Amino acid sequence: MKGLKIAVIGAGSTYTPELIDGFIQRKNELPVDRFYMMDIDEERLEIVGDMAGRMLKANSMDCKVIKTESLEAALHKADFVIVQIRVGKLDARVKDEKIPLKYGMIGQETTGIGGFMKGMRTIPELMKIAGMIEKYCPDAWMINFSNPSGMLAEAVLNHTQTKMIGLCNVPVYMIRSLKPLTDGFGDVTIDYVGLNHLSWITGVYCDGVNILPEKLMEVDNSGKLKNIPNSEFDAGLLKTINAYPCGYLTYFYYRDRQLKYLLKEEKTRGEICREIENELLLLYQNPGLAEKPPMLDKRGGAMYSEAAVSLISAIYNDKNEIHVVNTKNNGALDFMDKNDVVEISCRVNKNGVFPISPKGPVNEHIKGMMRMIKTYEKHAVKAGLYGDYNEAVKAVLIHPLANDYNQIKGALDELMEAHRYYLPQFYR
Repeated sequence: MKGLKIAVIGAGSTYTPELIDGFIQRKNELPVDRFYMMDIDEERLEIVGDMAGRMLKANSMDCKVIKTESLEAALHKADFVIVQIRVGKLDARVKDEKIPLKYGMIGQETTGIGGFMKGMRTIPELMKIAGMIEKYCPDAWMINFSNPSGMLAEAVLNHTQTKMIGLCNVPVYMIRSLKPLTDGFGDVTIDYVGLNHLSWITGVYCDGVNILPEKLMEVDNSGKLKNIPNSEFDAGLLKTINAYPCGYLTYFYYRDRQLKYLLKEEKTRGEICREIENELLLLYQNPGLAEKPPMLDKRGGAMYSEAAVSLISAIYNDKNEIHVVNTKNNGALDFMDKNDVVEISCRVNKNGVFPISPKGPVNEHIKGMMRMIKTYEKHAVKAGLYGDYNEAVKAVLIHPLANDYNQIKGALDELMEAHRYYLPQFYR
């Protein structure tokens, strides 16, 4: 049997041991014989790459770990390409979080004007990776975890031929939180509908009966994501929207509360993550450490490997499983365009991912929010691809986490100047 080549782009990430642990858990399902660890940060690549090698060896996985700064070498004849890049590193994230606050706007890594800026930095790099995949491993699947995952999938899937799937650990959390309600039932079907970080569970069908309306108040909505403060939802809100929302929707449903919280915090989440990462990198340098440390959970990437490696196994082993991913709608949701990238339950097998239409109706509130944010994403993708400043302004003007034109323009101009080095499409 031919061994699999896995390319990890952005392998210096402190998340990588989480990813490697996923492959260890599924070593009997996936015959991996080569991990090509690629990163432009040589120091981090050495530290994390060595840690990955120790983990594999400790679990009797006879895999080569090749550390490289060459994208071409990593991609050449790869079977799966896992992308987890952060352009500008955490320093850029901190600017995305802090600068909007000066203009009365939420600064967040993946949504609002902060998430927009991350998209502007990341789209050109992801498009470059996609182009090189088409050249060096055209049959490979790109599994992308870089944020904003939905916007990036919108760009790659509609502007390249790359077989790309956008992933997030939020659906894994949400579906697992329903387990106490669904235990004991034989046939369970979950309607998961939305965009990345703008999603809802709209139905939980147990033996053919939707139990969500009567059980909605029993769902644990306290929020398990480390990077979202105050992520609880009021009972009245849940009844009003008649769905179980993802934690990121607290930024939309409780904007004032979240803005006040962020304004009074001494450190942004990015600054906290920077401290955690420094501690993790020190831990990873311990030659006696050969398993992911508990501290990694503080970074917020739990379930990352569950989402990524289980998806790879479903494709490779033709499992025909259900996974929630970001992919083209292809008619699954009749209120969205065919080519709109949505986050939805899909059947996954060796031929790819196939969106599944929800069993029950999607209410007009959810439809309206999805259409609005999809319009924002389409303007954002044009801005990111072509360096079109007017498209950038149009995008942020639509987003409900932004303010009026003068504040938006002030924040956008300051952010773009702060990130000028990473925005070549705007500063040719």
